[in-house]
Amino acid sequence: MVAERLVRAFWPLWTVVLLALAPLMFGWQDWLPLEAFWTLVVVFGLAFATALLWGARRFKMPLEAEAIARVDAAMPGRPIAAMADAQAIGRGDPASEAVWKAHVARMEARSREAKAIEPDLRIADRDPYGLRFMALLFFVTALMFGSLLRVGKVGDVASGGQVLATGPTWEAWVEPPAYTGKPALYLNDIPQGGLSVPVGSKITLRLYGEVGALTVAETISGRTEDLGAASDSQQTFLAKTSGQLAIDGENGATWAVTVVADEAPFVELTGPVEADAEGEMSQPFVAQDDYGVESGTATLALDLAAVDRRHGLAVDPDLMEPLVLDLPMPFNGDRADFEAFLVENLSTHPLANMPVTLALQVVDAAGQVGQSPAEPLVLPGRRFFQPFAKAIIEQRRDIMWSRTNAPRAAQIMRAISHRPEGLFSNEVTYLRMRAIIRRLETFKAAQDGLTAEGQAEIVQALWDLAIQLEDGTLADARERLRRAQERLAEAMRDGASKAEIEELMQELRAATDDYMHLLADQMEPSDGTDQADNSQDTNEIGQDEIQALMDRIQELMEEGRMAEAAELMDQLNALMENLRMTQGDGSGDGPKTPGQQSMEDLAETLKEQEQLSDDAFGELQDRANAQQGQQPQSGNQQGGDQQGQQGGDQQGQDGGDAEQGGQQGQGQGVGEDGTSGQQGDGGTGGEGSLAERQQALRDELQRQRDALPSLEGEAGDAAGQALERAEGAMDGAEQALKDGNLAEAIDRQAEAMDALRGGMRALNEALAQNNTAEPGQGAERGEATGRVEPTRRDPLGRELGNTGQFGTDDNLLRGEDVYRRAEELLGEIRRRSAEQARPEVERNYLRRLLDQF
Repeated sequence: MVAERLVRAFWPLWTVVLLALAPLMFGWQDWLPLEAFWTLVVVFGLAFATALLWGARRFKMPLEAEAIARVDAAMPGRPIAAMADAQAIGRGDPASEAVWKAHVARMEARSREAKAIEPDLRIADRDPYGLRFMALLFFVTALMFGSLLRVGKVGDVASGGQVLATGPTWEAWVEPPAYTGKPALYLNDIPQGGLSVPVGSKITLRLYGEVGALTVAETISGRTEDLGAASDSQQTFLAKTSGQLAIDGENGATWAVTVVADEAPFVELTGPVEADAEGEMSQPFVAQDDYGVESGTATLALDLAAVDRRHGLAVDPDLMEPLVLDLPMPFNGDRADFEAFLVENLSTHPLANMPVTLALQVVDAAGQVGQSPAEPLVLPGRRFFQPFAKAIIEQRRDIMWSRTNAPRAAQIMRAISHRPEGLFSNEVTYLRMRAIIRRLETFKAAQDGLTAEGQAEIVQALWDLAIQLEDGTLADARERLRRAQERLAEAMRDGASKAEIEELMQELRAATDDYMHLLADQMEPSDGTDQADNSQDTNEIGQDEIQALMDRIQELMEEGRMAEAAELMDQLNALMENLRMTQGDGSGDGPKTPGQQSMEDLAETLKEQEQLSDDAFGELQDRANAQQGQQPQSGNQQGGDQQGQQGGDQQGQDGGDAEQGGQQGQGQGVGEDGTSGQQGDGGTGGEGSLAERQQALRDELQRQRDALPSLEGEAGDAAGQALERAEGAMDGAEQALKDGNLAEAIDRQAEAMDALRGGMRALNEALAQNNTAEPGQGAERGEATGRVEPTRRDPLGRELGNTGQFGTDDNLLRGEDVYRRAEELLGEIRRRSAEQARPEVERNYLRRLLDQF
């Protein structure tokens, strides 16, 4: 109780004391004017007296009765007061007196359990603004950065600066540069001897007493001018070289000062540059400095000696200023030693895909520069796989290389657009290219030629055209796939129902199928020259594995394991983002399965049907031209504009199939006899030859239907029905060709192609569901990459071993409620693993089964 009353009465007193000590420890008395110092002393003196008087009036020593009442109040029933009470009712009644005695006895027993009461020192209700904490903060800060010795020098100031009987005194400080992050040093607290300070540290000395009683001698500033007198009362200089600092005189001191130099920063590349499919580069680097790097830049300059000076690069290039990029710096953390990545997408820059030199440069706070050697590399840019898009990008590069290449680029683009059939996916891309050509020719006719503004306009237009040619309708499919992935991820976060999960997964499967089919349709045959340079191993993944991954995601979501489903969803997103369709060469591990062979045969049949449909369409155009009085062979002699219009008409009549057919139909022409044919095909044409080719295709499809593997399920039935419809459509097209009805034949051919595509999709799904790999193939090899494979999981959802076999072949999950059965099996394994009576080997095995869960 004494402690409580002292704190509550005198907390203003020790608050004032701490507030008064803090400025004195910081040395305010040394630089404040004498009037200000005395004002401060009077203010703190009055505050001290007021706080002392206030506390003395409020403090009262606690009485013994108060202490007993405090202890009594802390126990239930106030037993001490009950012991002192007298019976007021029932005196003389033996029963009442017996009850009273029992009550008193219980209170006596309870009073023996009395304990000392801990003081309650909380005074927040008396100090709502926390003034005591502010004073404590000032005092602690003064302890860290000031000195208690300075408080003893208040007497010197109070006596008008007269020297004490002990003789003259001094003070000295060392303040390192702010960028070093080191604290200031108070030399009065540092013993004589060795002393290390950063270069550029500011040293301040103050001498008190009679002038000349103390002098300063130093060899660390390197000063030759404005030295001043060694006995000046205040001296300031910078530490630049190692040497000696001495204060000579009574109570002097000497230090051997070592000035630590600021090292220049260091930077270097730590690995080769990498790039993703969209051309975004990632260059790792490391930077170091003794106190921290302030900023850095990366300079990319054209390596002219390494450029292959051919074609459009044979002329001297226009002036290309080096490209300077800011290096990324850590937002927080230590900049003294860090690793980072320079990430940029420079696909549209003139230096993209060109030999360059890369030099990194970093600067520290002292202005020192560190630079890495210039490293030669090829600046990554977006790779284009569509041949026509690659040609457009090459002309764009030549125009950026030199504006004198503009006429040459216009001539090349006019030449390749002379016969647009098969080059353009739609009329829009053809018209955009013609507009660019006309714009280039306009600049060519101008007096000043291609200006810098015109160059930028043409370069951007060519880039947009190349992107449209490369992606085409694939961009729409990719956007639909992205939306489906986002909706499914949102359902994971919100906890969707089983019906919603089923609907969203169906949407994702459909979007994935469309995306992969468009990739396959736009795939170009690989001759080994159009692939991106990549020294790293690439992993191949099939559509059945993608379907298995989506099945696993749906399974986890329906079980409520959203975190695991989200992880697999991230893997699927990354897989689809980096997916590239490749053309197999039959050199995989082991022979092709019947399912794989059927898929390849159907793809070849679809390609031949597209070519035949293009030939029939060309024959129909020639017939229409002949009716208008034009020669059949005029289609080959018309300018690029007229041919582009024909290509647009073909698109309009053949719908979506013309896009693919146009790509496959490159090299087609019109024979001298007015019939459609293919170059290299002997020029065979005529309606009879078209009908014979259609009959051969129908016979081949019949053979392929007979060779299909036996597939169970709805997908297998759907594949057979789709191929049957395709065969019927081919039969109708054959009959129409024999009758000379080309328009009807083209319609039936379009139906056949559509049915073939549907059959291939259904066959692919059926193969994934039936896992038609031959014994010893795939199942025996296992999967070293850790991919999710169909039908390769045990009843608890874990992947099987490399042998492909696990326990009995019987179906453990009979019935429809497979998830309930799986939960029962999991519970049984947990129960058995917890039974201590079982052998340790068995319990270890059971625990390994539970590791995933």
